[in-house]
Amino acid sequence: MKTYLAKPADIERKWFVVDAAGLPLGRVATTVADILTGKTKTIYTPNVDCGDFVVVINSDKVVLTGNKLIDKKHRWHTGYVGGLKEVNYGTLMASNSPKAIELAVKGMLPKTSLGRKQITRLHVYKDEAHKHTAQQPQKVEVKGVRN
Repeated sequence: MKTYLAKPADIERKWFVVDAAGLPLGRVATTVADILTGKTKTIYTPNVDCGDFVVVINSDKVVLTGNKLIDKKHRWHTGYVGGLKEVNYGTLMASNSPKAIELAVKGMLPKTSLGRKQITRLHVYKDEAHKHTAQQPQKVEVKGVRN
């Protein structure tokens, strides 16, 4: 039996929409990362970019469990001496909730040129309105969430 390796010409990209309202940030991020990398497809090949486009809506309504709004911090360095900056997720979610989802998903993608290409297919919006209705995205349910 031969191993199938996907070729870039064989890839068909679809559009998916994920409604993040009331769902934990990590569950949404893992679902989105799997779609962006192509792990939900049968033709998945690790070294080929075979993922799809993802639109995340209602990023303002995503939930962080426990004390993460207070305790969890996003840190970055400006490149200058003493340029370590940090903000807690409570402030980040209040001011820029799409950025929090993008950071969570980016951390789950490969740290290579392949991962940098995959993150460009992620589109995050604060509310339900998005400009990708012409692509007719399919709705995706997030697995592992108790209602």
